[in-house]
Amino acid sequence: MFKQAIVTLISLLSLLAIPAIAVQFPDGRSSFEKAPRLVNMVTTQNSVSVWSAKYYVTIDLPSDIGEPLQQVTIQQRQGFEDINYWLNDTFAFEGQPRNKGERIVIKSATLDQQQNLITVIFDQPVSPGKLITIGLVPRRNPDFDGIYLFGITAYPMGEKPMGLYLGVGRLTFYRDSFFH
Repeated sequence: MFKQAIVTLISLLSLLAIPAIAVQFPDGRSSFEKAPRLVNMVTTQNSVSVWSAKYYVTIDLPSDIGEPLQQVTIQQRQGFEDINYWLNDTFAFEGQPRNKGERIVIKSATLDQQQNLITVIFDQPVSPGKLITIGLVPRRNPDFDGIYLFGITAYPMGEKPMGLYLGVGRLTFYRDSFFH
C-alpha cells in the first residue's frame, strides 16, 4: 500500500514537471493552447505622404500559449490606398517601441499583393512569455488621410500551423497634423 502511494505520488509530480504542450491534431496541424494578444499598432508619423515613418505591431506572448510563435501576417483591410513597404527593412525586437530589447531575427517578410497581406516569418520561433514588436517601414505614408485598418494573425510553430486572428490594428493619418 505504501509502495503504491509513493509510485502514484512520483507519477503525479512528474506530470507537474511537463511544460504546457500545444494543441496538436492527428493530421499534423498545430494551434496555440491560449491566445497571444495584440497590444497595439502605432506609427511614428501620422501625417499623410511622410517618407520617414515606421509602423509598429506589438504582440504579447503569454507564458501559457503552449507553442512558440513562428510567423505573423498583417493584412491591410481598410484605407483609401494600398500602402507599399520596404519589406527588406522589416525588423523585430523584444519589448515595445519606446523600450526596445533584444533584436529578433526575421527569416523573411513577403507581400501577397492580391490580398494586401504581409507575412513575417521569424528565423527562430519566438518563445512564450515575451512581448515582441514587429516594425514595418512604408515607402511613405498614404496620400489620403483617414483610418487604415490591419488584420493581425499569429501562427504557432509547426508544419501545418493554424493561424489565430488577434484583432485589428488601426492607424489614422491626418492631412495636417496641427489639427488633431
